[in-house]
Amino acid sequence: MDIEKLAAKHVQKLVPYQSARRIGGHGHTFLNANESPKSELYFFNSTTLNRYPDCQPQEVVTAYADYTDLRPENVLVTRGSDEGIGLIIRTFCEKDQDGIVIAPPTYGMYEIAAQTNDAKVAYAVRNDDFTLDAKAVLDAVEKAPFKVKAVFIDSPANPLGIIFSKDELLKLLEALPETFIVMDEAYIEFSAKNTVVDLIKDHPNLIVLRTLSKAFALAGIRCGFTLANKEVIALLTKVIDPYPIPDPVAQVAKQALASGGKDLMRIRVSLALKRRAILESALLSLPIVSKVFPSEANFLLVKFKNGPEIFNAVAQKGIILRSFETKPGLKDCVRISIGSDEELDELMRVLSVLAAV
Repeated sequence: MDIEKLAAKHVQKLVPYQSARRIGGHGHTFLNANESPKSELYFFNSTTLNRYPDCQPQEVVTAYADYTDLRPENVLVTRGSDEGIGLIIRTFCEKDQDGIVIAPPTYGMYEIAAQTNDAKVAYAVRNDDFTLDAKAVLDAVEKAPFKVKAVFIDSPANPLGIIFSKDELLKLLEALPETFIVMDEAYIEFSAKNTVVDLIKDHPNLIVLRTLSKAFALAGIRCGFTLANKEVIALLTKVIDPYPIPDPVAQVAKQALASGGKDLMRIRVSLALKRRAILESALLSLPIVSKVFPSEANFLLVKFKNGPEIFNAVAQKGIILRSFETKPGLKDCVRISIGSDEELDELMRVLSVLAAV
C-alpha cells in the first residue's frame, strides 16, 4: 500500500513551511524567530477545563476591538494570524481556479496556505530596494492566469522590515474593489503610526491580520486576530473550526489586553527599539557586514560579506540566527531577532571575534 498516493495530488507536491522550530538548531541563544526574549507571569483558572470553550471568547474579542478602536463585529480571534491566512483563502478561493498575489521575499505562510488549499499563486515584483508599489501589484493581478481573490502584503515586512506605504495601499483598495487586500501587521506595534486599521471602516475589501506573538510576547499561546468588515468576519466565522481558541489561551489573552498588559507591551516595544538601534550601530562597525537593512520591526536583516560562513560560525557558538540565503535577492543575508541585552552582547562578542580573524 502506497500511503503517499492516497493523499490529494496538491498535498503530495506540498513542501511544508520551514518555521524556526521546524528548522531547529542546537544552541542556547535563539535569535531566529522574532520572539520576545522573556515571558510575563499570568494567572490561570483550571476550573472550566471540563467545558468546551466559546468559538469566539467574547471578552477577548471586545478587548481587542477596544485596543484597535473597532467594533467587536469587526474582530475574529484565531490560532495565530496563520489561521487567519488560511481562513481567507479557504473562504474566498475556489480550489484550482482562484488564487492570491504575494511579493517575495515575504512571509512564507501565504504561499504555503495557498498550496495547502489548492489555490494558485502569482508574484508581484519588488523594486531594487525591495520597496513595493501599487503598480507592481496591479501588474501581477492583471497578468495572473486566474482570478485573484486576495493580495497578501506584510507591513512591517518579514524579513525585509519595511513598511508598505498607506498611499500605495489606498491605490490598491480603489483599483481592486473586488479583490481583498490583506495587510499583515504582525509587527505593527514596533511601528504603530503605520497601522492601516483605521481604513477598514471605509474599505470593505481591506483585511488586517494581527497577533499577540511579537510585541505582546505570547508566541507560545498562538493567538491572532483578523480585522475586517463585519460581512467578511461573518463569512470567515462560517469556515473556522468550532472551538479554535482554548480556554487557557483566552484567559492569558484577556490579561495581556487589559490595561496593565498593554502598558507592559509598550515598555517591551520601547526597550526593543532601543536595543535595535544599538545593535544596528554595532553591526555597521564590523568589516564583515556589508549592509544593515532599515527595520520597523523587532529584527534586523543583515547582509554579510559571507552570510553562510557567519551563520554557521555563530551557530557553532550556540547562537541560532535565521538565514535567508536562498530567498530572492537575499544572498548572504541573515535575520537577527532583537533579543535581550545579554543575548545581543553575546552575539556581538562572537561577531567581533569573527571580524578580527
